[in-house]
Amino acid sequence: MYQSKINSKYSEELAQESLEWIKAVTGEPINTSGDTDNFFEVLKDGVILCKLANSLQPGSIKKVNESKMAFKCMENISAFLECAKNFGVPTQETFQSVDLWERQNLNSVVICLQSLGRKVSKALK
Repeated sequence: MYQSKINSKYSEELAQESLEWIKAVTGEPINTSGDTDNFFEVLKDGVILCKLANSLQPGSIKKVNESKMAFKCMENISAFLECAKNFGVPTQETFQSVDLWERQNLNSVVICLQSLGRKVSKALK
């Protein structure tokens, strides 16, 4: 019940917009389809998120784990979240690593990326 309520808030348009922004910033050849399966697959190991953080602020994440082991992926996601907070994304607009890794709340990931995008565009103006 609770899970379907969370999922109903998920917006494919905003997810796609977020992925298109990530692609534009990082230059990575990612699939920008906003459906939940693709969004999850592209972001779940945290590598693209780390590349995004390093594209926005070079050197902000020293070690990006390319390993597919759960705790390494979680480290990537946590490192990204730390960077998002440093950019000024409010805590209530971030997500928990498990929200992404265990696919519990992809909507909160979209919210965080949207918020980060706003903070970055303000900083660049």
